[in-house]
Amino acid sequence: MKFNDAIFGAILLALGIVVLAVVQGYPGIPGQQVGPALFPGLIAAGLCVCGAMLLAKGWRERHAAAWVRLGDWAASPRHVLSAALVIGAVLFYMFASERLGFLPTAAISLLALMLAMRVPPGRALLIALVAALLIHAAFYKLLRVPLPWGVLMPIAW
Repeated sequence: MKFNDAIFGAILLALGIVVLAVVQGYPGIPGQQVGPALFPGLIAAGLCVCGAMLLAKGWRERHAAAWVRLGDWAASPRHVLSAALVIGAVLFYMFASERLGFLPTAAISLLALMLAMRVPPGRALLIALVAALLIHAAFYKLLRVPLPWGVLMPIAW
């Protein structure tokens, strides 16, 4: 899949402008020339410059190529379904993880994705459960990321 550079340039430019607007509200540090807005502001300014350059380049080349060109995979229903399942799994996690918890949500998502990739059901279930537990252990215990427990709150460890 290929997007015209103007599309990503516009996205980067908009992101940079939003960050610049947000950091204006950061409080200053008394007695110092720089405050907490300096580095995010510099990065946002860089995003704006790069976004503007991409936007200009894409706008100049708009007649030479299509705005969006899909790859060969877009003609395959199986590949389109797989791409939709990945997006669906992310959305499912976003909306269900607080209520269900990380472990059930991750296991269900991984199981659905592996079944779509034609992994045998027994193997897919085992891998989904083990992977969800390992990922949870790595993030929750080692990295101290507060993952949601949801329905498993009574047995949280």
